[in-house]
Amino acid sequence: MNRAEGGVRVVQVPVPRLGNNIADVERLTAVLEKALGTDRVTLPLGVVKRLPALLRRFNHRIKVLLCKDSWGWRIINVQAPDSPEPVCGVALDIGTTRLVARLVDLENRETLGESGFDNPQICIAPDVLARIHHAKDPEGLEALRSVLIDSVNHSVSDLCDRAGLKVESVHFMVCAGNTAMTHLFLGIDPSNIIREPYIPAINVPGIQDARELGLCLNPMAAVFIFPNIGSYFGGDLVAGILFSGIHTNENPSIMVDVGTNAEVVLGTREWLIACAGAAGPALEGGMSKMGMTAGPGVIDRVKIDPVSCVIKIHTIGDEPAMGLCGSAMIDLAAGLFLSGMMDIRGKFSPERCAGQLVCDQGIDTLVLVPATESGTNAPITLSQVDLNSLTSSKAAMYAILQVIVEHTAGLGFDDLEHFYVAGTFGSFIDPVSAISIGMLPDIPMDRFKVLGNSSLGGAARLLVDPDLFDEIETIRQKLTYVELNVNQAFMNIFSGAKFYPHTDRSRFPRVKTGGA
Repeated sequence: MNRAEGGVRVVQVPVPRLGNNIADVERLTAVLEKALGTDRVTLPLGVVKRLPALLRRFNHRIKVLLCKDSWGWRIINVQAPDSPEPVCGVALDIGTTRLVARLVDLENRETLGESGFDNPQICIAPDVLARIHHAKDPEGLEALRSVLIDSVNHSVSDLCDRAGLKVESVHFMVCAGNTAMTHLFLGIDPSNIIREPYIPAINVPGIQDARELGLCLNPMAAVFIFPNIGSYFGGDLVAGILFSGIHTNENPSIMVDVGTNAEVVLGTREWLIACAGAAGPALEGGMSKMGMTAGPGVIDRVKIDPVSCVIKIHTIGDEPAMGLCGSAMIDLAAGLFLSGMMDIRGKFSPERCAGQLVCDQGIDTLVLVPATESGTNAPITLSQVDLNSLTSSKAAMYAILQVIVEHTAGLGFDDLEHFYVAGTFGSFIDPVSAISIGMLPDIPMDRFKVLGNSSLGGAARLLVDPDLFDEIETIRQKLTYVELNVNQAFMNIFSGAKFYPHTDRSRFPRVKTGGA
C-alpha cells in the first residue's frame, strides 16, 4: 500500500487458525495499521457486522474504504475485492449564495459529474447575517438546515442518475463552507459567531454519520467537514489553501477569494497569515441595483473605447442583458477611468459621458443598455451610488492587501511569487482591469494564477487522498488570523485607496490614462 492508493484499498487479512484467537476486526486493523504507519484504525458497528461474512466468503481478501481525521484512520465500509459496484464520493462546496457538488469515482479518481445550484436558504433569509438571526429560533434553525440538506440530496441524486448510478454508490462526502454555513449544515445554532467575543460552537466537526445529518447516501456513508479557524475564517478557506498549495511554497505568495467578504491568505511553507474584510458586496449584487451573480444574460465583460467612449458588452450565453456580474463591474470601472468618463474620485464626467448620462431621481446614471435591447424591458444602468459602492469595495480590497503584505508581514507586493485569485471572482476577473482601478497591486501578469472554485477543489483533493488530512492539520497550526476591525492602518490606507487608481500613483506605474 502507498499514498497513491488513496482511500480505497484491497487488503489480504491473515486467515485465522486454531490456537490463535485474534478477532476478525483486530486482524484487519493490524494489517491496515502496519500499512498506514499508524496505531489507530477504527470502524463503526455497521462495518463490524458485515466483516465476518465477507472475510470468509472471499478468502479473507476484501476491499476497504478509508478516511482520516484527528482521531486517526477510520474504515467507512468494506466490499468484495472484485465488487463491480463503483465506490464513489462527493465533494461539496457549501457557499452562501451557491453550492457546487462534484461526483467522483474514488478508485480511479475520475470525475463523473458536477452540478451547481442556488443556496435554497436565500428564500428564507437572503444573507448570512439574516440566516444567523433566523436560526436563533429552533424552528428557524431546522427550516434552514432541512431546506439545505434536501437540496444537497436532490443534487447528489441527480448526479448519480446522470452517471447511471444509485445514491448507494456514494460512500463518502467531503464538505467545505464558511463557519456560519458549516453550523447551519450541521443544524448547530451559529448565533454566538456574531456576538462578542465571537466564538463558534465548533471549529473541528471532523467525520459525521451521513444518516444522522439526513443525507441520502450509502447507509454506511461518512461525511468529513473541513475545519474552521474561527468565526470569520471557515473551512472553505482552509480547503482553498490546500488546493492552492500556498502552504508548501518556499517563497511568499498570496491567495484572495472574494465573495460575501474578501478573504486573504499570505504565507509560505513556514507561516500563514489570514484576514477578512467587507470588499465583496458591491461585486455580488449586495449594493448595486444592477449587480447579479453569473447566469444567462448577465453581462460578464465590458470594453470601452478610450477615444470614442463607445461601450461594448458581452453577456453569458449571448442572451439579452439582465444585469452585471462582478467581473463586468470591474471591467466597466476600468473602462470608465481609462477613457476619462469618470475622474480619479470615481465621479462621472458629464462631458465624456455625453448622451449616455441621465438623471434618475436626482442621481447621475450611466445607461449601458437601453430598455429596447435589454432582457428586462428596462434599461441596464450604473448609477453614481452604484459606482460609489464599487469604489469602496475596490479600496477595501487594496487596503486589505496592503495591510497584510506590508504592515503585517513587512513585505512588498514585488516580493510575492504568486498571486492566487480564487472563487467566481477569480474565474472571470480580468487582472488588467482590477489593476487599472487600483483593486489589485500593479505586479507582472505572470504572477496571477486563477484557481477557480478552490473550496470545491480542496474538498475534491481530500476526497481521493485521505493522507492530505495531515496537511489540513498543518495549515490549522500555521495559520494566524489578523483582525482588521481594530487595525488603524487599514482605515488610513482605505482612505487613500478610494481614488483611482490610488492617491499614490507610484504604486501603479503601468496604469496609463489620457490625462496621466
